[in-house]
Amino acid sequence: MPSPLRLHPDRLLPAEPGLRAIARELYAAVRELPILSPHGHVPAQLLVDDEPFRDPAALFVTPDHYVTRLLHADGVSLADLGVGRGPLTEPAARAVWRVLCERWPLFRGTPVRFWLDTELADIFGVTERPSAQNADALYDRVAERLAGADYRPRALFERFGIAFLATTDDPADDLAAHAALASDPTWTARVAPTFRPDRYLEPDRADWCKAVDHLGEVAGIETGDYAGYIAALEARRRYFVEHGAVSADHGHDDAVAEPLDARDAERIYRSAYAGQVTAAEALAFRRHMVVEMARMSCDDGLVMTLHPGSSRNHHAPSFHAYGPDTGSDIPRRTEYTTALRPLLERYGTHPGLHLVLFTLDETVWSRELAPLAGFYPSVYVGAPWWFLDAPDAITRFREAVTETAGFSRTSGFVDDTRAFCSIPARHDMARRLDAAYLARLVGEHRLDLDEALETAVDLVDGQPRRVFRL
Repeated sequence: MPSPLRLHPDRLLPAEPGLRAIARELYAAVRELPILSPHGHVPAQLLVDDEPFRDPAALFVTPDHYVTRLLHADGVSLADLGVGRGPLTEPAARAVWRVLCERWPLFRGTPVRFWLDTELADIFGVTERPSAQNADALYDRVAERLAGADYRPRALFERFGIAFLATTDDPADDLAAHAALASDPTWTARVAPTFRPDRYLEPDRADWCKAVDHLGEVAGIETGDYAGYIAALEARRRYFVEHGAVSADHGHDDAVAEPLDARDAERIYRSAYAGQVTAAEALAFRRHMVVEMARMSCDDGLVMTLHPGSSRNHHAPSFHAYGPDTGSDIPRRTEYTTALRPLLERYGTHPGLHLVLFTLDETVWSRELAPLAGFYPSVYVGAPWWFLDAPDAITRFREAVTETAGFSRTSGFVDDTRAFCSIPARHDMARRLDAAYLARLVGEHRLDLDEALETAVDLVDGQPRRVFRL
């Protein structure tokens, strides 16, 4: 007999009855509010094409490194999960789905389990907990739903209540998909591109020269010298703004922003363009360009988000076989206070800059990020990201940041996901956890209920609008 899959209405709310009653009231105030997703990785083309999702494995398993990494840790090869194999045949997709169901207990206690339970139950009406015994039956049920018009991307987007969705895009992208959505009279939501220039700022990458040449081509500006390179980046940023972008995202190894004088920047650029840059020069140039990106944000208004601190592609054989974003990125310690001081001394009080700082190192929440956001009007603490977007970590985030920086110096929730169907589950989790935290403050007589209600709504709606200038 299969075990039932039930979503308790009070999941993630406090166990103590008095606090739970307060949390229920707070959660009820935000449960149905529209979703604002100012940073993520769902492609706009998915919504333009509006094609049915291919199969349950392609929706739930293969593209989601949150899922594949833990299955890989249990001894399943990434190839057997369909990673890097392109569209799967029906038997192959079914085999991938069986792996997920057979190893369902691996996800106990993880946020992935919360999201998958919510997706299966709320979106697809699944009432049985996945297992080896019911894997094929569940596959058939989900596949049947995916074949219907109500489960195409646009229909689900509307059902999820998404009002704003940001994608992540290469600066040389023509943004045709975004333009198509913007000009479609049947499309009412806002889907905005995000300027992600990392590959153009790191001259020790093997494809850097080719990339900056292409950037110059699409910008219509010669990038053979440093001045042209800067002008091309500025032109592409303007192009993104014209197509609705609100932010520029940066994900480098560290948070260091250290300006070079103009002669050194020009000299290193010439060396890089000639293919003769040293590792030290490339690092110095990238750190200089982070400062330049802040300057440009002051000019064009793009919110600057910084996501440092990931040791990317930790397992080189997996990277070479399957590509990036397949689960082998590992968090590491990151320093912000000294690293960002040159940038903040120049632009930290500039009215044009909004700088959202994310971290994978939770030790800096109270020690560095909250104090920085508690002084500099440009700085906001980004929501728990990636390995920290989990119930206990989100609660620790609120406890660590709020006492120094309050609620107004945080970003609002950011789902940062490639897994389309997990978006409402992730936002629901954050709303429940914030309701639980605020209920505790009310229960301890640190906030009145009306203040907690106002704050709960503001964290979902007002704060992301202000921070990301929506």
